[in-house]
Amino acid sequence: MSDRSPTSRTGDGTERSRRQFIRAAGVASAAGLAGCATPWTSTDGDGSPSTSMSDRDAADTVSAYASHPDDDVRMFQRGLRRLGYYPDEVVPDEVSVNWSFPINNVGHTAAKSSPVPTPDGDTMVMAGDTGWVHGVEPSGEPQWLTETGATKLGFHGSPAIVDGTAYIGGYDGDLYAIDVETGELVWRTRSSELDGTLAIGSSPAYYEGTLYVIVEYGSPSSGALWTFDAETGEPTWSDDRIWGQSHPSPTIDLETGRICAGSNDGAVYCWEFPSLEFAWKFQTGGEDGPDGESKADGEFNLGAEIKGTIAAHDGYGYFGSWDEHFYCLDLEDGTEQWSFETDGRIMANPALDPEADVVYTGSNDGYVYALDCDTGEELWATDVNGSIIGALTVTAGSVLVGSYDSYLYALDAETGTRRWRVENRGHVTSAPVPHDGRIYYAERGVFSNYWDDEEETILEEPGHAYCLVSDE
Repeated sequence: MSDRSPTSRTGDGTERSRRQFIRAAGVASAAGLAGCATPWTSTDGDGSPSTSMSDRDAADTVSAYASHPDDDVRMFQRGLRRLGYYPDEVVPDEVSVNWSFPINNVGHTAAKSSPVPTPDGDTMVMAGDTGWVHGVEPSGEPQWLTETGATKLGFHGSPAIVDGTAYIGGYDGDLYAIDVETGELVWRTRSSELDGTLAIGSSPAYYEGTLYVIVEYGSPSSGALWTFDAETGEPTWSDDRIWGQSHPSPTIDLETGRICAGSNDGAVYCWEFPSLEFAWKFQTGGEDGPDGESKADGEFNLGAEIKGTIAAHDGYGYFGSWDEHFYCLDLEDGTEQWSFETDGRIMANPALDPEADVVYTGSNDGYVYALDCDTGEELWATDVNGSIIGALTVTAGSVLVGSYDSYLYALDAETGTRRWRVENRGHVTSAPVPHDGRIYYAERGVFSNYWDDEEETILEEPGHAYCLVSDE
């Protein structure tokens, strides 16, 4: 547990220069489009210009603020702001496992894909790290099972569900659209159409007919923001200025008019929204940036990787870095408002309660932290006995978080006191998703010799997907 106070710093908000060379031979470059404004203009459906971002972002309730402005859309961490906030869900005092089934068999340590409910609540869409996507009724009854081409490392991002279609990117570098009633493939945009993507580990964002997806490339180690026509899967725009293989999902703040994401180079990249003109870049890792291993012919250093998705609230973005700090940035210009130091790397996706103005994060030091959104002051810290690399969730009065100690925890949101914990098989690294009185999540498989280069890695037991129900 850290006893350090948050520090404040003012950044210069200056845009860094765009990289000047094209990817390795044999891979077509999208440099002609990178950094340019989107070629389409958003309308209200009758051909007239759209209303302002702030007008369309107005929410009547705090639940609407935390979710998507369209009722027929569900996404990772609940909405465009990625708050992971469920004010209408109450976590029971006692729970038990209602059902589980094996879903993850791959040792790759990236956080596992999180369950996402369909808008009507009749189906939970769950993707595994073996390339299979499951449609499951809340009762646990299988509805469909779809095999994709992502059979090597499967899925680690979570689907965006729009009406009757689930959109998800795989570690094969392809983007998939799947019918949520039948499991049939609607379309598939292949890596070869995206300049040879290595993987898509992020979760798509959807807004007004367009998908926004962060992708990864292998040579050089880099990433890009792409947009797609949601109906057809056709790529419509890209910007490949991102260095490092970017895992976080894009966050959209309609009120501020920004879309942003972090990457393995320790930087946050931000574009204006919806024009997609580049706005600013913020570098973590100290005044001179990280000083770890040099990558991409010296374009960046490791040591301050950003693995978690940014939570956006009231014009500010909240996220953690491998430099062991948790940050608050002004989304308008990228200036740092405060940072909070922990005693370990931060990989987790934060959750944020916009009513209480409290943001919750986890660290590899084994603690969950509650921080004041305005000041970064530590309100409480609770030990959960293991690293936290997945996403946190906050509900009406509780924080849900998975730990590397193989337990899922429910903590009191105001005090951090442990309410209960449920033992599982492997490391719990997906987001816990509360829906209609149930809690859904997934874990990594159980492996022996995984960190021993001289011994064969053995899968002792597959990671499972779970559903918890009240014991009351």
